[in-house]
Amino acid sequence: MERDLPPMLRRMWGREPVPRRGPRPRLDLATITAAAIEIADADGLAGVSMSSVASRVGVAATALYRYVGSKEDLLTFMVDGVAPAPPEPEGRPWRDYLALWTKLQRDIVLQHSWLLSIAKYAPPLGPRRLLWLDRALAALAGTGLDDGEKINVASALTGYALTDAALAHAATTGYPEHDDTGIEGAADYGELLAGVLDPETYPALSAALRAGALGETTGWVDDDDFRFGLDLLLDGIERLIARRAGDPGAGEDDEEI
Repeated sequence: MERDLPPMLRRMWGREPVPRRGPRPRLDLATITAAAIEIADADGLAGVSMSSVASRVGVAATALYRYVGSKEDLLTFMVDGVAPAPPEPEGRPWRDYLALWTKLQRDIVLQHSWLLSIAKYAPPLGPRRLLWLDRALAALAGTGLDDGEKINVASALTGYALTDAALAHAATTGYPEHDDTGIEGAADYGELLAGVLDPETYPALSAALRAGALGETTGWVDDDDFRFGLDLLLDGIERLIARRAGDPGAGEDDEEI
């Protein structure tokens, strides 16, 4: 039996019944979501409220609740609505496609940094984000991975995109939660740690920082840094695919942890 959808998901997927009587609605969910995204892009997530969105679309705040049940629902709509259409995988090897797919997700977050506050652990629920997941699974067709493994691959790459975007954003905008430390970027962070770490207790980390491992040219900002971590993940996926294909050079399955 098909599970009943909660009202928020019915709205997001256009599954609400269309009233046969009464005036036609003045607004639609896409218009409201776009207005909320515009506010968040300009003023940050703190600027988004039911009243500010209502003012942007020209209705009273009470009228907005006819379309959006709560601010929490609105944030969910925004996370989905900000996603553009994903690239299509046809004609690309799976590795090339997933490299592009992951970088574009990172770029979306960097363009709309307010996503970092609400999309960290939320599974995709809306039609746009689920389209991204669908295309990742399609790109892995024919690799020998089962469906669960394909979903895990997509989840790992999405998590990496979000984490790298968070680090890159903090490195370029500063660390407001540590204002009293004077940390304004990765280089400041590295210098600060280099001054407090005991080389005997933290020999490897201390040596790396004193050698400038988080200098101005590194520290999660450059695309080279992003690609380095991405290649580590893609190499692991490639090895898993080789194991599923029975390649003796790919090694045995790792022991369960």
